[in-house]
Formats: sequence, C-alpha cells, structure tokens
Amino acid sequence: MTSSMIEGKRADSARRRERVIKALNAALRTGGDITVSGLARAARVDRSFLYRHRDLLERVHTAANTPVEEGRLAAVSRASLQADLANALERNTRLASRVRQLEQRLSKQLGEQAWTESGLGAAPDIDQLQRRITMLEQELAEKRGALEERTEDLEAARAANRELTRTLNQPHSGRP
Repeated sequence: MTSSMIEGKRADSARRRERVIKALNAALRTGGDITVSGLARAARVDRSFLYRHRDLLERVHTAANTPVEEGRLAAVSRASLQADLANALERNTRLASRVRQLEQRLSKQLGEQAWTESGLGAAPDIDQLQRRITMLEQELAEKRGALEERTEDLEAARAANRELTRTLNQPHSGRP
C-alpha cells in the first residue's frame, strides 16, 4: 500500500510539473509577465511547489530575465519594474525631506505667532522701528553711492581744469 501511495504522489508531482512547464511556455509565447506567483496561479499549483523544485524555479527566473524577442509585444520586465521602484523610492525620499522642511517652517511661523500673541514677543513699535532702520540704511547706502559718483565727477573736472590752466600758462611759440 505504501508503494502505491508513493507512485500516486510521483504521478501527481509529474502532472503538476507538466502544468507548470505548459504555463511557462504559454507565458513565453504570449509575452506575458513571468513571475513565480503568476505561473503558480496559471498552473494551479502552490508557489511552494515551485520553490521545492529548484529546476523549475531556475527556469522561471531565467525566462523572467530573458529579453522579449522582436515582433512580440514587450511585457513589463523585472528590470524596468526595479528601476521604477528605485525611482519611486528616491522620489519618496525627496518628498519626505520636503515635508520635514515644510513642517519646520510651519512650526517656526506658528511659534513666532504664538510668541507675538502672548505678549512676550517684541512690541509692535520695535518692529516698526526695525523696518525704519532698514529703510534708512538702504537710503544711506544710496546717498553714499551718489556722493562717490559726484566726487569722481569733481575730481575729473579738477583734473581737466588743471590741464587747461597748464596749457594756457605755457608760452606758445607762435604767439605775438
């Protein structure tokens, strides 16, 4: 009785292997997505069956990584899915960083608002004075720039005047 059970188990295993190979060939012909889960579902076997039979598992991985032949529609490859995943993870990292940055900015603004509303912050007239100081500093910088420009013009006029005076004071040989 034990030998008949063993033979039955072997026959069942052989039938499952055949279904897996047929499902794999069909997926290769149609250019479908080749994954362990997909093939197990198509062959009506458990995924653990594929993992227990290393030769079938290697065939699945080889077929999944084999480029699609010309003339067939290209299925989404494992490499492109991994690239998409890597890009999504990078984008997620950038977005998380941006969220942290915005949270810090919001926290700072809410803190300043609470500080001001509590009466502990600087009085409004101090803020107004700070703005006035900034405006006056800008005005001073503009005036200094204008003064430097006029000083340069004055120096140029003086140099021209000295040259003209020197020319007029020199005796000319052709003068009466």
